[in-house]
Amino acid sequence: MRRALLAATLFACPLFAAAPSASAASAALATTAERSGFRQTGRYDEVIALCDGFQSAYPQAVRCFSFGTTPEGRPMKAMAVSTSGALDAKAAQARGLPVLLAQGGIHAGEIDGKDAGFWLVRDLLQGKVGKGLLDKAVLLFVPVFNADGHENFRAWNRPNQRGPEQMGFRVTAQRYNLNRDYVKADSAEMQAMLGLVNQWDPLAMLDLHVTDGAKFQHDISITGEPTNSGDIALREAGNGLKDGIIARLSAQGSKPVGFYPSFVEDDNPASGFVHGVSTPRFSNGYFPLRNRIGILVETHSWRTYPERVKATYNAVLDALELVAANGPRWLQLAHDADARAAGLGGQPIPLDYKATDQVRSIDFLGYAYTRTPSEISGATMTRYDERKPQVWKIPLRDEIVPGNSIVAPMGGYLVPRQYAVAVAKHLLAHGIGFRVLSAPLRDSKAQAFIADSAQFSPASVEGHQRVSLAGKWTPQAAEVAAGSLYVPIAQANARLLVNILEPTATDSMAAWGDFNNAFERKEYMEGYVAEEQARLMLAKDPALKAEFEKKLKDDADFASNPAARLDFFYRRHPAWDAGSNRYPVLRTDTVLE
Repeated sequence: MRRALLAATLFACPLFAAAPSASAASAALATTAERSGFRQTGRYDEVIALCDGFQSAYPQAVRCFSFGTTPEGRPMKAMAVSTSGALDAKAAQARGLPVLLAQGGIHAGEIDGKDAGFWLVRDLLQGKVGKGLLDKAVLLFVPVFNADGHENFRAWNRPNQRGPEQMGFRVTAQRYNLNRDYVKADSAEMQAMLGLVNQWDPLAMLDLHVTDGAKFQHDISITGEPTNSGDIALREAGNGLKDGIIARLSAQGSKPVGFYPSFVEDDNPASGFVHGVSTPRFSNGYFPLRNRIGILVETHSWRTYPERVKATYNAVLDALELVAANGPRWLQLAHDADARAAGLGGQPIPLDYKATDQVRSIDFLGYAYTRTPSEISGATMTRYDERKPQVWKIPLRDEIVPGNSIVAPMGGYLVPRQYAVAVAKHLLAHGIGFRVLSAPLRDSKAQAFIADSAQFSPASVEGHQRVSLAGKWTPQAAEVAAGSLYVPIAQANARLLVNILEPTATDSMAAWGDFNNAFERKEYMEGYVAEEQARLMLAKDPALKAEFEKKLKDDADFASNPAARLDFFYRRHPAWDAGSNRYPVLRTDTVLE
């Protein structure tokens, strides 16, 4: 009854009018952080209560909904916030409204985004800031992405961070680091997030973090793409959002930087910084491959919690202002980038980016420090004196160019039937289109990738044994069975597709070890058999004999390695396993209608 009366009141008067219940609603929608003077942060039940509470107080402007369930059974909550009436994805798209996704708590100990976001949403709805913004845009707010990690709650979960008194933990209940999971999508949480992204198609996303690292005066860094990567024309929007947030933060009293402030040499400020482009395991490396903007917001861990929350509040508000003001232009740039991506067949696509050797000196706001041997660790350690602000003149390398590139296939990729289910599941998670072949296909324009080397990681990474592959694509007619997949390159997510299925891409399925069986030797020729066969082969084939003798002469490592010498003959013998080191996915220059 009380909810109905409140809703009736809201329908009867302007949304931002000072209704009698405004102060009561404000108090009810305050966070534990606010009530404690930002000494504490609330538990996940507060997220659920506030999400529902905002919808009850502002039913025309807020929709609270669950978009997934965590492995420990918690609902994953999101809030669609807009005064345009567009509170679902179809309505937002029909009205051409830009959607800004603000994602908090991907690392649940870095929880500034949750408390800043709730505070900002309340101020927006009460008309205290950003009047009119929510008429022109939709704020899609995920207070805590890593809800299970959030409830792994205690002091010292973030030993390099000042406040709050207790906080959640970095990884999920299954110990996944969600900000290493965007493209590989192992976790239930990430699969739910990708479903949300596929549905809402946000123009821009803000990933709200707290950095570790040295002690310095700067309180926040803003980085993101496409600014140096991705669709060239879309960089206008990427740079506009990134640079616009930085300029507004500076005017609001922050000291932002536009690169990730991690030293080249750990714990050594004099080594300076290198800017770069994140790979798609990270949010800000993933979204530009979808022709959308990904911004990484990192408050500085050594600033106090109230300072960090306020800086995050400002960053989200600034982004919303920029998206609302530039929405039509930036949406058009994004849609044009989609169309261009569908035409990337036969074109070079970078798989990674790198900083050049071009160095410039910058003024960086730090503190006086010394570097002396430690009687504890025995290493040279840096000790900062926060009583003595100091300007450091240190090197920065921030000229970014493409690193490794491939030429995209004209047609796309062929996934044999035996791998179709695993690959299809991955493609579906990312909204990538494909076709299941209803009949066998003989393709004269196919290409196969044979690895010259496969270097397996000696340690597990996120539960995977990663592999680094070297090799090349070579023309090879192929026959694939009905039930195999054809994945066309002609689609908006072409860059993302390439980064998933090209075996040498840093975060491809192959690199994450999903096809490691293909790069393991499965059959062997005993040494005494190889010895016998080698003699027969040398006697029958003078050209082989000449090749062997030349290799003995030119390659000292080969000459001194008995196993390599026998393997030379095994690889040329009919007994050699032709499937060894063969990547199972094919490329094709055939365009299937």
